[in-house]
Amino acid sequence: MTLSDLFAAKALARARKLPLKDKSVIFLFMHGGPSQFETFDPKMEAPREIRSATGEIPTTIPGIRFGSTMEKLARLAHKFSTVRSFAMGDANHDIKPIVSRETQRANLGSLYSRIAGPLRSDTGMPTNVTLFPRAVKPEAGPAITQFGDFSATGDLGAAYASFVPGAGGGLQQDMKLNLPTDRLNDRRALLAGIDQWKRWVDTSGVVEGLSAFQEQAFEALMGGVSEAFDISKEDPRVIARYDTAALVPPDRINPKWNNRKHYADHGATLGKLLLMARRLCERGAGFVTVNTSFVWDMHADANNATLTEGMGYVGTPFDHAVSAFIEDVEARGLRDKILLVCCGEMGRTPRINKNGGRDHWGGLAPLLLYGGGLRMGAVIGQSTRDGGEPAEDRVTMADLMATIMHTILDVGEVRLTDGLPNNLLELVTRGGPIKGLV
Repeated sequence: MTLSDLFAAKALARARKLPLKDKSVIFLFMHGGPSQFETFDPKMEAPREIRSATGEIPTTIPGIRFGSTMEKLARLAHKFSTVRSFAMGDANHDIKPIVSRETQRANLGSLYSRIAGPLRSDTGMPTNVTLFPRAVKPEAGPAITQFGDFSATGDLGAAYASFVPGAGGGLQQDMKLNLPTDRLNDRRALLAGIDQWKRWVDTSGVVEGLSAFQEQAFEALMGGVSEAFDISKEDPRVIARYDTAALVPPDRINPKWNNRKHYADHGATLGKLLLMARRLCERGAGFVTVNTSFVWDMHADANNATLTEGMGYVGTPFDHAVSAFIEDVEARGLRDKILLVCCGEMGRTPRINKNGGRDHWGGLAPLLLYGGGLRMGAVIGQSTRDGGEPAEDRVTMADLMATIMHTILDVGEVRLTDGLPNNLLELVTRGGPIKGLV
């Protein structure tokens, strides 16, 4: 393994300060395109065919209401900010908030990793991680990749691809332990592999005689990295607070929907994925993408449930998990250290279709941001009366990307850093944070 060589190289460069802030980003990608009406902009004064199908609920911000599924988040509305004028630009199913032409076909986390390095020099923790359901539930369905590659790195190179535990891809494919096959029965699961490796190391005495950097590599893999991915190390009460599995029992999902497996995986894993993401950020991961499954597509067709039924399958676990995350991060004093971003690749049509669903819409989409040292309790922008377009303070993906980069990077220092590609410098230093959040 070459991890010890990496530590040695990092030690030589340690005197050079990297342009990083002591902050992390968790990007919860709401794949499929969530509705702005049934989440954070219900428009109950609009005609019946436009306004939220699930009704509305008051929040802790005077005059601001959410869709009624967001019951727990409504009680925490003063703790986070929402954007009601976020325009995606098109209504295509893809992963454009994470990987797009605007990011030069690289995962946002890969941009960060190219500057920070793929691993933390002191712990070996990957700086860029992507979590799919199999990271916490091995029997969950495979990651949805038909709409884009979450590990794409553009021209940056494969070294900066996101680490994908439990789902293959990224660094995990390269992180094979050089052990006899009878000592490592399962190379597919990071934790299982490292646990067996630990036992082998303990009995073989292999650590004796290692160089300081080799010993550091062993300690990194045997200690903080494997422990960070093991959510069972958490207080059982914390795990229970995050857990969303009981909210959407598989036997209560209508079998008529072809996406019922996705609904079940979303409900079973979202809370635990956010818990794992928090653990990773505490231990040095700089950018963590969370994607449960392709569940926010709400056409009310053969695949997708109606708005009212679908928000029960999808919105209820989201409300529970994100509220648990906010309360947990607040209790740990990490509010300014971790930025949570929640959005999908588009929004939904102003008019409810004849089946009780909403179709694709690129004119407006919901956006939630929490923490990172930004202003909380803000409602940025306004939408038009039909909820289809920004009425004022239009926010774009470029604005969101700038907000993220200014949160986790010292952009002024990035401009002065030697050895970075010019196109990367242009990407991470252009624009500024969303107005009203700083």
